[in-house]
Amino acid sequence: MRILGIDPGLRTTGFGVIEQDGQHLRYIASGTIRTDKQVQGNLPERLKVLFDGIHEVVARYQPQTSSVEIVFVNVNPQATLLLGQARGACVTALVTCHLPVAEYTALQMKQAVAGHGKANKAQVQEMVKRLLKLPGLPGPDAADALGLAITHAHAGHSMARLAAATQLQRSTSGMYKAGRSR
Repeated sequence: MRILGIDPGLRTTGFGVIEQDGQHLRYIASGTIRTDKQVQGNLPERLKVLFDGIHEVVARYQPQTSSVEIVFVNVNPQATLLLGQARGACVTALVTCHLPVAEYTALQMKQAVAGHGKANKAQVQEMVKRLLKLPGLPGPDAADALGLAITHAHAGHSMARLAAATQLQRSTSGMYKAGRSR
């Protein structure tokens, strides 16, 4: 199975593609989609670059499934909103490509890849390099994306079995509840 991992960001979105054959993982590709060339204030154009970039990656590497990092609530609400919009563009691109989308937190990815949730970027990069037997360190955004793909390779089967047995629901803790209409 070919898995695409996405580490969403408004300036730089990382992607990583791996192939899983049983317990064996093989590196296929990784890189970044950058919106630096767009005018900083032109959010719709930057989101389009992310959307089109994800479509290009999917067309080129033909993954069967995907995993995306869940955005955490930042101290700066404006930064959180912008990151959420970038993530939304990425998820929408994956869905329009008819890919299943699994979601993992940074903590879950770090635990799966480095063995503890407080791993720093350098530790994640080193563990991704070792797990995929890469000749050099991947960039930090690509390493996180590869880490998400690895996480899904390890946890995806268990999550699918759990989902089949019970109805999984997104946690509402931390979500804004007041004033929401149903």
